[in-house]
Amino acid sequence: MSDGGDIAALVADLPESSHPEWIAPMLAVLTDARFSSPDWIFERKLDGVRLLVFRYGDRIRLMTRNCNEVSDTYPELVKALARQPARDFVADGEVVAFDGNLTSFSRLQGRMQITDRDKACASGIAVHLYLFDLLHLAGHDLTDLPLRRRKSLLRRALRFDDPLRFTPHRNADGEAFLERACARGWEGLIAKDATSRYSHGRSRDWLKFKCAKGQELVIGGFTEPNGDRVGFGALLLGYFEDGELRYAGKVGTGFDDAFLEGFRETLEARRRETSPFEDVVDEQAIWVRPDLVAEIGFTEWTDAGRLRHPRFLGLRQDKPAEDVIREVPDA
Repeated sequence: MSDGGDIAALVADLPESSHPEWIAPMLAVLTDARFSSPDWIFERKLDGVRLLVFRYGDRIRLMTRNCNEVSDTYPELVKALARQPARDFVADGEVVAFDGNLTSFSRLQGRMQITDRDKACASGIAVHLYLFDLLHLAGHDLTDLPLRRRKSLLRRALRFDDPLRFTPHRNADGEAFLERACARGWEGLIAKDATSRYSHGRSRDWLKFKCAKGQELVIGGFTEPNGDRVGFGALLLGYFEDGELRYAGKVGTGFDDAFLEGFRETLEARRRETSPFEDVVDEQAIWVRPDLVAEIGFTEWTDAGRLRHPRFLGLRQDKPAEDVIREVPDA
């Protein structure tokens, strides 16, 4: 932690700049590339909401990436920022809520709609603010500095006690770090060029490595195709729980035309009159005998027990349908 004099010394060599009313945030680009480089750092990708922190004297503003102030939604963060020794700074970060050991956007939604400070404090949903960049400090613009120096200044200028947290990073082994991140159930990683300046808008100096989730699911029905689609529209999916087939949602992407046409015949041979799902499924579907297993990739499970952004990866021949259950990653 630094006091006022120490903070001024940190940026004494930089040109002076007035406190900004707004700074457009830097955004990452999604990539399938996986790499390590001594010029890059790797941070945990958090499942929350991006926030820019503006403090000038006693005035503290929490701003979303679309320039909306949400200070009344997170009063405990404002209180923690008011205790900071630095009184003129702009920091970049992400507010999160936890479900166990994992950040949960679904849980955070319980706070996002609240605009009354008292109601926010009484919500029972604890939040934390992970800060990962420093853009302005003590009358000086830091955006032209390399990222590695900006993070060093962030660590030295602010005090990190809950609910404020410094976002740690790795300097090497990006591939191995991603593998561990995915095994832990994280969203993925953000890879950042440690030599880069802070630009405004989307930049390939920041890259998103997302964890691809997936598991086997049972096919219990299908929908008719629309428009120019052939074969079928989507497959209805489920998993077994206590001997009953639970509905997990439908998948309509990942097929080519040859599979759509050929697999329709396979589905027709398994038609049945009633739904195999224990749940009520609000779909105009054609039901089938639930003995086929598909491999499905997706981003996450919703609170309602449905797949988010599912994609068909292929059929599985090595697992009986009755053995398919919902898989939960280790914490």
